[in-house]
Amino acid sequence: MNLKNNATLLENETVTEFLLLGFEGLQHLKTLLSIIFVITYILTLSGNILIIILVSMSNRLQSPMYFFLSNLSLSEVAFTTNIVPYMLHNLLSEDVAISLPVCFTQYYVFSSMATTECMLFAIMSYDRYLAICNPLRYTSLMDVQFCVHLVSCAWFSGFIISMITLILLCKLNYCGPNVIDNFFCDLTPLIKLSCSDTALVEVESFLFAAVVTLFPFVFIITTYIIIILTIFMIPSATGRKKAFSTCSSHLAVVSTYYGTLITMYVFPSQEEIFNISKALSLLYTVVTPLLNPIVYSLRNQEIHNALSTLLKNMMCLPKF
Repeated sequence: MNLKNNATLLENETVTEFLLLGFEGLQHLKTLLSIIFVITYILTLSGNILIIILVSMSNRLQSPMYFFLSNLSLSEVAFTTNIVPYMLHNLLSEDVAISLPVCFTQYYVFSSMATTECMLFAIMSYDRYLAICNPLRYTSLMDVQFCVHLVSCAWFSGFIISMITLILLCKLNYCGPNVIDNFFCDLTPLIKLSCSDTALVEVESFLFAAVVTLFPFVFIITTYIIIILTIFMIPSATGRKKAFSTCSSHLAVVSTYYGTLITMYVFPSQEEIFNISKALSLLYTVVTPLLNPIVYSLRNQEIHNALSTLLKNMMCLPKF
């Protein structure tokens, strides 16, 4: 069934639901895609929840860096859980309808978590900057109160800024068509489907995208240029290699995440390359949340030691 041809509503008819096309045209691969997405989702949840548990239970991981990592993992859990289960439902079911309230809620959670993660990435780069470039004052500058304040600002800004866009979206009228050629409710298709004047929400969303993607990304790049210059001054070859390894891993994930967001929202894709936009969406909604715990934590020796200690303690628990 071609949903694009069958989902166009009569003019001036109020839309009560949208149709998510998802991966139309790949239905013959739905079993394979479902298996891949389920495995990826389970691994993503397992990796990020493991990070949260280890940081909360291990005395070895009571440092600012791991505190920020646990918050990043928490946002990743909410981020993927908001999108992947519904994506799997649409992929395996012929019912691809989603009500307006559910669609707007999905967009709000997605936007809030994406904004929070952008801020957390910037905070983490600042943490590494202080640790490498100003190690003598690191402990006094990055104290518990300051860390909590930074994280609170990241979460607060995510929910508040996204709420502004959500309110503007809710004020728009939708009178057909009602087809979203994507696997989740994103901002650009919601704006395009409206039959109201969308100038205000378009300007607001562009400014919002620039603030939460370009500015933090420039900040991260600037801090890492300074970090790399400082690393070159480290006399120990082993120390330089270890620092470069950490920086390259961080920058790889940050570049992937911010690069796709900037491409999608600051420089929106044209209609003829919308399938590329869908692929980019998969990259930062499914792949990046899986990579984060691996790149940032699971390759870290302190994480390995904390995990080993946790497993030993669990094996030593009394059996009833």
